[in-house]
Amino acid sequence: MKPVLRRVWAPVGERPTAPGHHRFEWLYVTVFVAPATGETFWYVSNGVSKPFFERLLALFAKEAGAGSGRTIVLELDNAGWHGEPNLRVPDGIRLVYLPPYTPELQPAETLWTLVDEPVVNKHIPDLATLEDIIAQRCVDLAGDPDRIRSQTCFHWWPKTASS
Repeated sequence: MKPVLRRVWAPVGERPTAPGHHRFEWLYVTVFVAPATGETFWYVSNGVSKPFFERLLALFAKEAGAGSGRTIVLELDNAGWHGEPNLRVPDGIRLVYLPPYTPELQPAETLWTLVDEPVVNKHIPDLATLEDIIAQRCVDLAGDPDRIRSQTCFHWWPKTASS
């Protein structure tokens, strides 16, 4: 519930105000993105763990159609709950880990500024309200693949392979 602050314009000689109230409640947004197409799968949760990540991978594989007919390569950072030991990975999903401390190589990292837009410089009264706002934002972004592609498809990113 820590406020998201960004620069704003204000009249000369006046300081802009942004109401906020620091609290420690957590909301997690996970996104799987195909940079070349802008296809996204958004998930909002109240925690993260390795068992949760296993269930999330299984749900993603089902929703994305991964399996014998479609193989999806997921590029992941080295967060503790992404770790390989004893992690059950669904058929059709291959995990590739980035080198440590390289968020600039992770296309999904560029999406967080888009997710934060509706809550920037605003006071959100409680976690349920924040969840509603962020969930709606994720739905809106999922419906705008061109915007997602413009944020995530780096010039060096491989183009979509044709069958």
